[in-house]
Amino acid sequence: MTHQPQQSPQFFLTAPSPCPYLEGQLERKVFTHLVGGRASELNDLLTQGGFRRSQNIAYRPACENCRACVSVRILAGEFKQDKSMRRVWNRNRDLIGNIHHAEPSTEQYSLFRHYLDARHNKGGMSEMTVLDYAMMVEDTHVPTQIIEYRRRGPDSFITKKGEGELIAVALTDMMGDGLSMVYSFFNPEHASRSLGTFMILDHIQRAAAAGLPHVYLGYWVEGSRKMQYKIRYKPQEHLGTKGWERQD
Repeated sequence: MTHQPQQSPQFFLTAPSPCPYLEGQLERKVFTHLVGGRASELNDLLTQGGFRRSQNIAYRPACENCRACVSVRILAGEFKQDKSMRRVWNRNRDLIGNIHHAEPSTEQYSLFRHYLDARHNKGGMSEMTVLDYAMMVEDTHVPTQIIEYRRRGPDSFITKKGEGELIAVALTDMMGDGLSMVYSFFNPEHASRSLGTFMILDHIQRAAAAGLPHVYLGYWVEGSRKMQYKIRYKPQEHLGTKGWERQD
């Protein structure tokens, strides 16, 4: 019986294109495919090395003249909520997040469409169809889950499930050393709940309860206002030339 060596992943480089975060900059990405029996192991290694997953692709910035994108991960076990975060947490105590397999639904897509139209109607995802959404959720070869957030109902103390309107959704990868938040969205009519903040706080609590040290948030982009929120959650680590460095 002959031994077949495991094939190393192949990496590719995209052509330059306008940066979606910093005006006047061009972005390039290096990427590889996450498929086959080693996809989960490879995703863990690449995420720890600053990559992000989108469907069955792992990518990271490889821009020629800019290093503004910095990988961020929260130290879940040491994290303490500040006063504003505690207010957000208490404001959403009536919500329950239930875990599901990474399977799309029409209810999810309806909320996703409402979110994009209200918050990102000129972004790169604004034209996503129901099929595009299904691919975003289903096209994964790594352990991935959907967390649906709904209000507590009269039977929730028995069922442990929320009831009624779907208020927010998180698509999350489960890794050996933490949770990686791939994408999240919510009903924009509940802006006062600060649901984006709440979902991050909920993931931190879930990771800590499971004994997982990290919650991966993707890239903080210095100079981009819409990415500024990611450095609020301390302590955290940033990936630099010397590896992951603590930021208090």
